[in-house]
Amino acid sequence: MLHATVPIPEERALIGYEPALLRTMYQRMRLIREFELRVNRLFREEKIPGTIHLSHGQEAVVVGTCAALEAHDFITLTHRGHGQALAKGVNSRTLMAELFGKATGCCRGKGGSLHVGDMSVGALPGIAIVGASVPIAVGMAFAFKRQKLPRVVVCFHGDGATNEGDWHEALNLAAIWQLPVVFVCENNFYGVTTRFDEVSRVTDIAQRAQAYGLSSQSVYGNDPLVVYEAALTAVNRAREVYEPGFIECLTYRQGGHKRDDHGTYRPQDEVAFWMARDPVERFKDRLVTDSIISSEDMDFLHQSILIELDEAERFAQDSVLPTREWAWEDVYA
Repeated sequence: MLHATVPIPEERALIGYEPALLRTMYQRMRLIREFELRVNRLFREEKIPGTIHLSHGQEAVVVGTCAALEAHDFITLTHRGHGQALAKGVNSRTLMAELFGKATGCCRGKGGSLHVGDMSVGALPGIAIVGASVPIAVGMAFAFKRQKLPRVVVCFHGDGATNEGDWHEALNLAAIWQLPVVFVCENNFYGVTTRFDEVSRVTDIAQRAQAYGLSSQSVYGNDPLVVYEAALTAVNRAREVYEPGFIECLTYRQGGHKRDDHGTYRPQDEVAFWMARDPVERFKDRLVTDSIISSEDMDFLHQSILIELDEAERFAQDSVLPTREWAWEDVYA
């Protein structure tokens, strides 16, 4: 399942979708890709402190999922959360400032790359402990149901989280209590440097979730429309009848686990297979081929994103650092 011969279904035809939706999806995917590339460069130039975990290659999962959500819905983020944050609507300027550790950051400079988010747009700041956000998402969904709020929580996590005890307990509770939560597994096949089939005899993660009574499916995660359709069904079901869902999205991170990891443990034919299925470039080609966006408009959109990121970088560099007094704020114990 995990090697280059993994079966890939046909990509979803663009006919029948609103052009505005398709353009927005591509814009978000391209923004995430360019943001990650920009952050990678800035980190290598030692302008960003701490460490970073990038998600380029996984853009279709988060964009397709968040396109199925309403503004008042929530998501929980992972340590690889830049794309998740941007897909839910976190501002690129405040997100960049957060990575710089500045007071104008989306978490006031206290979170850095591993803990980005913005509650005002429904993005719970990330939790870097693998799997730790899964029971928290269940708790949020429990609160929404108890308060009779028509909100859904989407819990993003990776394949590695499914071997954590928190994951199993949380999915069981979500099923028993019938909570409005959808678990979205970004299965990029590797937990740090370890292939998933080396740590689990059941490599179809959707089967694991189904064992707890959740409506589950495994989909091709490099087509935003495939993800969108799966997410829309699961989100509507969670909102309308309190039925939790699980979606396993098969995707691939194009870099290593983090910036000092060159991914040499991955077979080269596997890497080539997935690089040829780059979600951003393939979606771009489909939009141009089907005349959804002209080549000229595509170039203009791309330049607009680069200008936005130039402004975000300047904003982050020019912003002030948090004061020492802030260290005593937002602390609960």
